[in-house]
Amino acid sequence: MPLHAIAYCSRAAAGLSLEQIDQLARNAAAHNVIMDVTGVLLTDGNRFLQYLEGPEEGLKAIYRRIIYARDHTEMVELGRSTGGERRFPSWPLRWLPIEPEDLRIAIVSDWRGLAQREEVDVFQVRTGIERVAELVNPFLGIGTPWTEA
Repeated sequence: MPLHAIAYCSRAAAGLSLEQIDQLARNAAAHNVIMDVTGVLLTDGNRFLQYLEGPEEGLKAIYRRIIYARDHTEMVELGRSTGGERRFPSWPLRWLPIEPEDLRIAIVSDWRGLAQREEVDVFQVRTGIERVAELVNPFLGIGTPWTEA
């Protein structure tokens, strides 16, 4: 069964607190476990960038919930892909606080096909998924944000 992935960005609903984002992530993680979906949610408190991966049917069900969620607006799909390996196999959903400029750069990066190159030349522009990987790498191997590391 091939792996599918989706990345999108959106604007947090007005007045959404970090405590509410934490609860939103907990609820989403519970649904993701059932659907065998994993991923990461990056936020600067005002905007979201989320990357999700899993089997096609599970990802469709989760993405449908996201589309109709009231916790965000101005949703824009950045990219999709089929194939490859999971990038976040042990994270049903992990949210991470990100500096606004880092999030902006990741959002406007190249998301076509969620391409990730084997080797990156120092002079090449990073793809969206490569930027996400750079932002997430310091947190790999750490438990969920609501448990002790």
